[in-house]
Amino acid sequence: MKKNTLTNTFAAMLAIASATGLHAQSDDVEFVPFNQFLKSTADINSTVMNRADSKVRERKNFEEMRRHVLSLYAGVEVSHSFVRDASTFDCVPVEQQPGLRMLGATSIAEQPPASMLSRPSGINGGGFGEGSFHGALATDGNARADRFGNSTVCEANTIPMRRITLDEMVRFSSLREYFQKGPDGAGQPMDPDTAKPASASDGHKYAYMLQHVNNIGGGSNLNLWNPVVDTNHGQVMSLSQEWYIGGSGTSTQTAEVGWQVMPRTWGTNYAVLFIYYTADGYTKTGCYNLGCGAFVQVSKDVTLGASFPYYSTKGGDQYDFSAQYMLYKGNWWLAIDGEWIGYFKGSIYGNGQLTKNAQTIEFGSESVGSPVWPQEGSGEWATAGFGYAAYQRNMFYTDLSGNGYYAKLTAANPSPACYNTAGPYTDSSDDWQVFFYLGGPGGSTCQ
Repeated sequence: MKKNTLTNTFAAMLAIASATGLHAQSDDVEFVPFNQFLKSTADINSTVMNRADSKVRERKNFEEMRRHVLSLYAGVEVSHSFVRDASTFDCVPVEQQPGLRMLGATSIAEQPPASMLSRPSGINGGGFGEGSFHGALATDGNARADRFGNSTVCEANTIPMRRITLDEMVRFSSLREYFQKGPDGAGQPMDPDTAKPASASDGHKYAYMLQHVNNIGGGSNLNLWNPVVDTNHGQVMSLSQEWYIGGSGTSTQTAEVGWQVMPRTWGTNYAVLFIYYTADGYTKTGCYNLGCGAFVQVSKDVTLGASFPYYSTKGGDQYDFSAQYMLYKGNWWLAIDGEWIGYFKGSIYGNGQLTKNAQTIEFGSESVGSPVWPQEGSGEWATAGFGYAAYQRNMFYTDLSGNGYYAKLTAANPSPACYNTAGPYTDSSDDWQVFFYLGGPGGSTCQ
């Protein structure tokens, strides 16, 4: 059901990156220095609402967006900026990022020890976080400059923060819509015991696996693909991710991570690295990445909201990356490829379930469309297997005592006409352990 040896090494990836660089930049993207961006945001008038792609209809919503953008950057002194794909990234001093500055925090929380990375106690064998694809999401050290000559590597004690602009935000009707995971709440974790039956009129579709178990985190390796999302046919987004879930209904709380193709938000048709959270069932809270001060980043090398250097190809090279959450001393820490990169602050969950532990782990793909739904995973059915279908591997969770266990997953296929899963399978002889395949072609007849 799978290939025994994964052939792409970190060194090989860097060699390719050195020769080819990152994805070509869009020719219509301009480099705007940080201070110029900040001044233009303060000075811009509401005529931007008249743009063809603007969804803002009320001036008060526009002003709320402007105030939020300015609050993200108030008092920030950027060391330098660079462009990747259609986005600008600013190298922001760690202590000036929204997650610290907006709440008046003055120090970084204590991170989990290295012993909790990759293989929590209780898990033997496997290769989670060590593997052949380490570094897939880092700002590539060999692609030293963007097409404007700006360094793509942030200095020590700074972090790369994707610039949030009004040009981007007015593609949404309000600040709250901009913060949402997807249209009409799309992206929420599903549960076969409670979810409504899928129908062709539903905007979001899934192929996933889950386990109900009290936990303080877990992880997996996510196979990296770049499914087609055609906005001209009403398609909105496609993703593969992990969910750590507590509570239910409007009390649902999550910590999430994965890759996502969503052109309206990211300005690119490439899959990007993302994180997300909600503290109230996606009602009034939640945002991507560093967009609302919920997440504190400590790594200068991982670029949230940026595309990846390479993507898997059908019948060819396969790439994946590891992602792991851990509730440690009140904060939900995230590790990417074996490095703690930052944390969701425990305070964002109030007195909710995730201040104690999660109750469900979930892994899968999801898409949003109507009347035509996009591809999930590679666009191939899960039964196509290794090298053709997308996979997740090494799914595990950490129990309340800090012991790690490979997941015992239940499959859910609510839209079998368009997407499915295959597995879960187990193989303790190599670095796959627990794994499954997922995805599908989408289309206009999803059920």
